[in-house]
Amino acid sequence: MKILFMGTPEFALPCLCRLRGEGFEIVGVITQPDRPSGRGKKMMPSPVKRWAEREGLAVLQPDRLKDPALLSSLRSLNPDLAVVVAYGKILPPELLRLPPLGCINVHASLLPRYRGAAPIQRSIMAAEGLTGITIMQMDEGMDTGPILLQVPHPILPSDSGGTLHDRLALLAAQTLSRALEQLCQGQLRPVAQRDEEATYAPPLKKEESLIHWQWRAQALHHLIRALSPLPGAYTLWKGMRVKILRAGVQGDGGSSSPPGAILALETDAIRVATGSGSLLLLGLQLEGRRPMEANEFARGQRLALGDAFGGPSHDR
Repeated sequence: MKILFMGTPEFALPCLCRLRGEGFEIVGVITQPDRPSGRGKKMMPSPVKRWAEREGLAVLQPDRLKDPALLSSLRSLNPDLAVVVAYGKILPPELLRLPPLGCINVHASLLPRYRGAAPIQRSIMAAEGLTGITIMQMDEGMDTGPILLQVPHPILPSDSGGTLHDRLALLAAQTLSRALEQLCQGQLRPVAQRDEEATYAPPLKKEESLIHWQWRAQALHHLIRALSPLPGAYTLWKGMRVKILRAGVQGDGGSSSPPGAILALETDAIRVATGSGSLLLLGLQLEGRRPMEANEFARGQRLALGDAFGGPSHDR
């Protein structure tokens, strides 16, 4: 089977590696154009591009998927099937129809729940206990096509966005391999999604990383987990950004202290008031500094009871 692979971030790599290792012919790889990154805004290739070029695979980075010249080039590759894993753009009808077997997508949720760009982070933010991988036949909508195969996977209370991402990336490769085997044997049967059960996972916005201390402690804890390690949830201390790398929750009642105020400096935690319950800060990183444990941060910044971390006040 000749496969056209479309993907961009680290999440897509296990799928591409597995296809290559199992002997599928990768006739081409489409990935997003190089983007500026870091303080120097140096143009950086995607993880998929770096790996594909090391393997000697043909890489395309189109700005427009509707470009007639691109579609002509893809037809000349004569792919049987397109496999899409976190590519980052909706495919136009002309491309969806190009391979004889169509285009299949590997998505990190149990569709129709969490359609969209950030299913891993959104599921943790919503305190879900279960997620998974869905292989779907693509149509013109956003993650709306019929389901070919699903494999559920637990979200652990200790999971961060990073740990769940890594496990799901490996599960995605295993599930894709299984789906392609069944496809070759004619065993896959598409099942239409129940649109009335759909939920959405829109892209993360920069402003969502800022901690709102009037939220419930449990909601803040889920936010911190979901955004760890990147982009990271942060608060303000003396006008500087402080990422909260790890946190815990204590109690669920209110406090006489204002949200954001430091209630206690414990052996391994900084206990902070929220709209309901206390948030235990366990690992922190001041901008431009290395990560620190809570007690080291407290000593270095000379924290005292009654000091407060800054930020806006919005209920949640």
